[in-house]
Amino acid sequence: MTSSGTGISGILQKWVNYGRGWRPRWFVLQDGVLSYYKIHGPDKIIVNQETEKGSKLIGEESLRRISRSRNGQSQCRRKPVGEIHLKVSSIRESRSDDKRFSIFTGTKRLHLRADTREGRVAWTEALQAVKDMFPRLSNSELMASIEHMVVSTEKLRQRLLEEGVCEAAIQDSEQIMMSEFSTLHSHFVVLKQKQLLLIDTLRQLETEKVDLENTVVDESQRQLKDQEASSRSRQDKFSEGSPSDSDDDNDRHDAAEEETDDDDNAFFDTRDFLSSSSFKSSGSDFRRSSFDSDDEEDLDSEDCADSSIRSVGTDYPHIRRRRKLPDPIEKEKGVSLWSMIKDNIGKDLTKVCLPVYFNEPLSSLQKCFEDLEYSYLIDRAYEWGKMGNSLMRILNVAAFAVSGYASTDGRNCKPFNPLLGETYEADYPDKGLRFFSEKVSHHPMIVACHCEGRGWKFWGDSNLKSKFWGRSIQLDPVGVLNLEFDDGEVFQWSKVTTSIYNLILGKLYCDHYGTMRIQGNREYSCKLKFKEQSIIDRNPHQVQGVIQDRNGKTVATLFGKWDESMLYMNGDCSGKGKGSDSLSEARLLWKRSKPSKFQTRYNLTRFAITLNELNPGLKEKLPPTDSRLRPDQRCLENGEYETANVEKLRLEQRQRQSRKMQERGWKPRWFAKEKGSDTYRYIGGYWEARENGKWESCPDIFGQVASDQFFDS
Repeated sequence: MTSSGTGISGILQKWVNYGRGWRPRWFVLQDGVLSYYKIHGPDKIIVNQETEKGSKLIGEESLRRISRSRNGQSQCRRKPVGEIHLKVSSIRESRSDDKRFSIFTGTKRLHLRADTREGRVAWTEALQAVKDMFPRLSNSELMASIEHMVVSTEKLRQRLLEEGVCEAAIQDSEQIMMSEFSTLHSHFVVLKQKQLLLIDTLRQLETEKVDLENTVVDESQRQLKDQEASSRSRQDKFSEGSPSDSDDDNDRHDAAEEETDDDDNAFFDTRDFLSSSSFKSSGSDFRRSSFDSDDEEDLDSEDCADSSIRSVGTDYPHIRRRRKLPDPIEKEKGVSLWSMIKDNIGKDLTKVCLPVYFNEPLSSLQKCFEDLEYSYLIDRAYEWGKMGNSLMRILNVAAFAVSGYASTDGRNCKPFNPLLGETYEADYPDKGLRFFSEKVSHHPMIVACHCEGRGWKFWGDSNLKSKFWGRSIQLDPVGVLNLEFDDGEVFQWSKVTTSIYNLILGKLYCDHYGTMRIQGNREYSCKLKFKEQSIIDRNPHQVQGVIQDRNGKTVATLFGKWDESMLYMNGDCSGKGKGSDSLSEARLLWKRSKPSKFQTRYNLTRFAITLNELNPGLKEKLPPTDSRLRPDQRCLENGEYETANVEKLRLEQRQRQSRKMQERGWKPRWFAKEKGSDTYRYIGGYWEARENGKWESCPDIFGQVASDQFFDS
């Protein structure tokens, strides 16, 4: 980079890491490249009016630094700490801070902060103006330009006419030429497609390589016995202010320890806490039920406020449930993913007809019940409330709200979309509850559920909006979950956004992100922040939150991971950094159960394996609308894949009548809308009908019947 020519220069605050925080750097934008330099230490850049001649300066601090410099100083430039090529980068402004913005290169994110709001506007406009000078064509645009290539034979025709060649010979020549070109064009298109796929693969491999390197470094550091010394050494090693650190180390740490734009405050690094035995167990981490018996942990009597908390659930009966799925009858065949998705970009996923290969042997109705796997947390919340401890009650409710996501890790297949009127019951005396759900609307697709435990009720409805973006699926839940205790205390919350990534290349994974607010009608409320996973993240799946009283004062802090465990501490701990002695006093609220010993390709948990179990005694009691009786789902579980596909196609064709059925007055059997609201509530009667075996009002929705059977006469 030369000192001549037009450009943009000035000081911006750059996020370095959690140890160093924000540090000033001198930024220079020129020739499509944004370079930044240190302004302190032995490697600092020397800036003055001569070196920055021809550059536009942004910010009062930049002007003051220029005015303080002497023209007689050396005009040599140091090597920049880093360079960002705007041609391959994207620029994003923070929504929570009007001075912050970030630049994403594809492998790392640079977090920057201007002195003023106007300074950010000036920088982002300048950066965007330069970026617009380098338009990038998408893969589809590149392919379109190739496919629309046109070859003219006009010059050939004129030359042959000059030679006196007859029209028939000219047409034959044109035909030969166009045939050869068509063959060449087809080969060219194939080669271009292979090139694009290769480029995508190389990008994925590059990302995985950096991720693997960071993971290896992270794992080696976690094995050190002295965690505090390890924390200090990492801060010293990666500190940009250290004279001995390298530019590569700075850039890599910036990428690994990045902070998202939408974070209200920085996340704790939960690696040390979740892998350490230094935290104490709370009485609320007691485990019971046939799914959790292998994971029970001894509790210190001093950590349990009352013996009644420890005994919750001990009187529930033990019921033997299955531990594995049936062995598949057929060998599963793969499908062409690209051929399935290329025509469905941007469509609602519920309207995309996918083969059964992409499903797991569970319906969305059963997935609702899966959220109650750790219902013992609600039992504990009920007992704490009876003892007058409202804080421990909402802490356990918050842990329950997070625990529902634990089973989604590695679950990349979609559940079956229920038919209109389809139901599911779960009578689990070994968990002290019984659950019921029904699909109450087809357009929009709404599932309603109702659950009764000892001393509490849980209900809600979910309208899941999904978008299929080719490489990823985004799921945005719409609806409110309600938890009411017998003493009148009520909590309400909504789920966060879920996305599934790498549908074409790389390893499939899901992530949950956003803010969950648990509103209570009494003393406390809770705010939980699910951190969005970055492309390179050594510590994903983090969740942190606070419990606040009516005055907005933070009385407790929660942190952990949605796929591992949740901990809490009394008071506001958001300002305490890693390695703080007080963080070792964190108490365990919830810990994920051990995985099943009988793994399937669906990655079902031990609890999920039991949800579709159907034995003769149960089958005789179920209504004809229960998900366990759905033929395509049952065939998939048994490994009868060809039959499952045939049945799925039959039921989906029949399901297309659902919109007309709703327009003609169809109503759900067991749920109804509350007056003046779009929320569905259970109207009762299901368990009584089950006891008497009276299912006359429930049509055989999975059989070969006419749609008129769905309507009341």
